Amino acid sequence: MTSALRTLEQKRAKHAWDCVQKVKSQPFASDYRSIAVKVPSLILTNGLGQTLAFLKAKGKNEPANEHEILYKHIEEWLQRQLGINKNLLDWLVNNATSQQYRLATMEALALLQWLKRFAEAELPKGE
Repeated sequence: MTSALRTLEQKRAKHAWDCVQKVKSQPFASDYRSIAVKVPSLILTNGLGQTLAFLKAKGKNEPANEHEILYKHIEEWLQRQLGINKNLLDWLVNNATSQQYRLATMEALALLQWLKRFAEAELPKGE
């Protein structure tokens, strides 16, 4: 059991590391760092669905926007881990049971711990 949890933790870390490395050379790297640090507290305060909706709204479907990129990084991870074959927000609103919603929230927060730490370590600090 412990090795399975460690393996999941290692998978989270690898996904987060890969995400931060992709962002590292982007002009919005410091903005990504800033929002990655804030998102866990937004989830705890407002909930996963509202926080993801906030990221989508701020991202405006622009592929070179730190909010949109962070949303995609979270969505990719949760889709893979929870076996979701559709848009994450659509799934949360229309299909997820309360138990699945809680699991998605816990998994997003676990991933964001790694994203936050790697972003702080690897990305430039904003002004």
